[in-house]
Amino acid sequence: MISKPILTLDDAKKIAAAAEAEALRNAWRVVIAVVDDGGHLLYLQRNHDTQFGSVEIAIKKARAAVAFQKPTKVADDAVLNGRLVHLVLPGALPAEGGIPLMHNDQIIGGLGVSGVRSPEDGQIAQAGAAALG
Repeated sequence: MISKPILTLDDAKKIAAAAEAEALRNAWRVVIAVVDDGGHLLYLQRNHDTQFGSVEIAIKKARAAVAFQKPTKVADDAVLNGRLVHLVLPGALPAEGGIPLMHNDQIIGGLGVSGVRSPEDGQIAQAGAAALG
């Protein structure tokens, strides 16, 4: 039998706290979503004054990062370079801000951030993912 690491709720809270700290440092209002390796929502945080439309986008960014095992920026860059197929791939979201969460080269979940410009969402997500060490 194979064993694998899992993302715990405590891990998700730690990741979200690091992402929130980056957002607060820049006075950015965002939604932060953490999903497990199956794309199931584990933790969600929304600043009280962040647009509610960002809730679903943050979740979709986190799920896309797990589904494609790549940051959502990869699809964003592909579209900007003319690879329009990324606009219709099921579950793809070509907007920066989704990052796969890794442990020992295995995907254990995904982090999605939405609420500001895509590069800023990506900056916040990177800060959150870095909390895993």
